[in-house]
Amino acid sequence: MSAPSDLPPPSAPLSERQIVELLSTARQRLFAEVGKVIVGQLHVIDEMLIALLSGGHCLITGAPGLAKTLLIKTVADVCHLSFQRIQFTPDLMPSDITGTEILEDSPEGRKLVFSRGPVFANMILADEINRTPPKTQASLLEAMQEHQVTVNGKTMHLPEPFFVLATQNPIEQEGTYPLPEAQLDRFMLNIVIDYLSEDDEVAVVTKTTAGKGEPVQRLFTGEELLAFQQVVRKVPIAEDVARYAVRLSAASRPGRDGVPDFVNQWVSWGAGTRASQNLVLGAKTRVLLHNRTHVTVEDIRAMALPVFRHRILVNYKAEAEGVTVEKVIGRLLEHVKA
Repeated sequence: MSAPSDLPPPSAPLSERQIVELLSTARQRLFAEVGKVIVGQLHVIDEMLIALLSGGHCLITGAPGLAKTLLIKTVADVCHLSFQRIQFTPDLMPSDITGTEILEDSPEGRKLVFSRGPVFANMILADEINRTPPKTQASLLEAMQEHQVTVNGKTMHLPEPFFVLATQNPIEQEGTYPLPEAQLDRFMLNIVIDYLSEDDEVAVVTKTTAGKGEPVQRLFTGEELLAFQQVVRKVPIAEDVARYAVRLSAASRPGRDGVPDFVNQWVSWGAGTRASQNLVLGAKTRVLLHNRTHVTVEDIRAMALPVFRHRILVNYKAEAEGVTVEKVIGRLLEHVKA
């Protein structure tokens, strides 16, 4: 007779009701755990959680030294996800990301064996993604959209859940390769990390110059995140609220009937259909995180800035007049009525 196993019995799948109950407390629990390592930046953590529970990718923009990498690694630890950091440099090749075939000795002789690249993980940190040429940037396109990579004609699926969180430095642009619009559009949200307040910065300095901090606890598993994503998509939304999201996106597209004058004046390219989809999906996730049952117009409006920030491109006239994309989004929210 075999010895009894010391492993706990496999847990039963969570019901939808249990998942909703978990989501209603997920936000505060994540704040508490990430707060052991990261001080402040609550809106950044909030938006990252919305993207993860929606199954979307994030573009994170911030100056050096604002703990972008540490934040992403901490969230991966809290969610019990495998994590890989890829430092994007001008000499990085696509095979450095996806992997390549190598010759390996075996009893049958030499044969080609695929060596997996760092993209085969649940959470990928694409650090300074705009510092590598377009050919290498494009190697992430299939992974982000299809959750698979193709090497030498062979398609391999990536582990689920799969998230790409890419960082950009908005200050130093010399020697960089701006992401093409097609790739920017595949990021659900563009999250901006700003400098901390004085009190928060004092807390950071005090914490990081003292002893080792308290370890974070794992709150979720990858399987639970996948279950959360399925429940998020079942959140009801009224047609008039969905129509508001579509009208908000359509109002950003210059040269169309009914578009406000400031859009034709300042915008060279507006948000597409994927923006409308992400407005609704992000709003559904926000509803569950705030322990509510249906999407409102305010949920759509709350998602407008991170969803539109990288999808609306201002023209040279706007730049000459000092008009930012954030100002255009603010004007859109004022112009489009529910």
